[in-house]
Amino acid sequence: MTDSAQRRAALIVATASSFFTPFMGSSVNIALPSIGEEFGLDAMTLSWVAASAVLAAAVFLVPFGRYADIHGRKKVFFWGVVLYTGSALHCSAATSAPMLIASRFAQGMGGAMIFGTGIAILTSVYPAKERGKALGIAVAGVYLGLTLGPSLGGFLTYQFGWRSVFLFNVPIGLVVIWFLRRLEGEWIEARGERFDLAGASLYSIALMAIIYGFSKLPGRFGGILILIGIAGILTFISWEARAQSPLLDLWLFRRNRSFAFSNFAALINYSATFGVGFLLSLYLQYISGLSSKEAGLVLMAQPILMALVAPISGSLSDRIRPQTLATFGMGLTFVSLVTFTFLDENTPMWSVVASLSILGLGVGLFSSPNTNAVMSAVESKFYGVASSTLGTMRLAGNMFSMGIVMLAFSLYMGRIEIEPAHYAHFLKSARVAFLVFSALSFGGIFASWVGDEKSP
Repeated sequence: MTDSAQRRAALIVATASSFFTPFMGSSVNIALPSIGEEFGLDAMTLSWVAASAVLAAAVFLVPFGRYADIHGRKKVFFWGVVLYTGSALHCSAATSAPMLIASRFAQGMGGAMIFGTGIAILTSVYPAKERGKALGIAVAGVYLGLTLGPSLGGFLTYQFGWRSVFLFNVPIGLVVIWFLRRLEGEWIEARGERFDLAGASLYSIALMAIIYGFSKLPGRFGGILILIGIAGILTFISWEARAQSPLLDLWLFRRNRSFAFSNFAALINYSATFGVGFLLSLYLQYISGLSSKEAGLVLMAQPILMALVAPISGSLSDRIRPQTLATFGMGLTFVSLVTFTFLDENTPMWSVVASLSILGLGVGLFSSPNTNAVMSAVESKFYGVASSTLGTMRLAGNMFSMGIVMLAFSLYMGRIEIEPAHYAHFLKSARVAFLVFSALSFGGIFASWVGDEKSP
């Protein structure tokens, strides 16, 4: 296979997988009210249907990324797609909420194997001068999945029930596997290095304790778990500083300001935006009285703009310093989130669509340049770790975002189902969450701006 054909094959695989996973997530958000109705779930338990996959992906992403650098990115990617597809089939057959949540957790593990390798494979085969454009196309795949997820997921849920959302993803996974088998070669740029199992265990347990503990706030148990997790992270940092073959090379953060602050900006961006789709899916179906199909069409406004803008901003980031574009995108994100803090039962639908469009424009301007900034800041042997680190920022941000939503629900709703008598409590919870999201995105403007300065 020629170099150009190899690049095209890698681009198809990376873009298809980039479409695959967010399509699943955004489809599930639309199906949540139907799932809650069938199993009689309260708001807190319902949120775990969405959050369990994100939790697993965040916990396992860096370990799988490092393992892929040592033993083969294509191999890990392949088995990740297999696990993700099989878990989708298992989700469709769930007979209880615990079974569904456990299947979603397994799906998150498969997602971690995909996230930690797909972008790394793409970065490995494209030269630096073409990388931004390729990454922009792959990121556009993410937003295409996010675009079709609400509309198609809403249609499937409305016509065939929520289980059809999971079944629909099975043939998509099989198509990705077929294309992957056509991709020649393997990428093992850290071959022979030792996998840091102790560091991976410390990292996974500590991160899980923090994320799960955050969802249990304001209870004492949640605070204890967070303290245990923080102690675990500090122990992990100390261990990695002495390890001969570390899971995460901490010098990546010390050597390059752009790498460090671009990752931090990504963490903030996803913390501020992931919960928006979850909250608005519930708002549109419960408060506005839309069907799942209609709510999906409204939610399309954001990812459509993201899909249109991401390839353009990715291409521009090959010529303009990428952190500058990311800073502007973060500013638009802040403006959009502020408008959602005024959401109530009388908010006109055009206002919701306009705010979602601004959000889509902002995130689209941020994501591709931010990805380019992170991946261009490291040597090729660290592509897997850099990709996994960025993916961890995204997924930890997603989980942190859901943690903010869970905390707001815990403070203002408790474990009650969302029904007319409690709509006022739901709206108050949503506005508080949007206020926190706005504050985070405002801080993200400065994180992106600092990252735009050259490293000393």
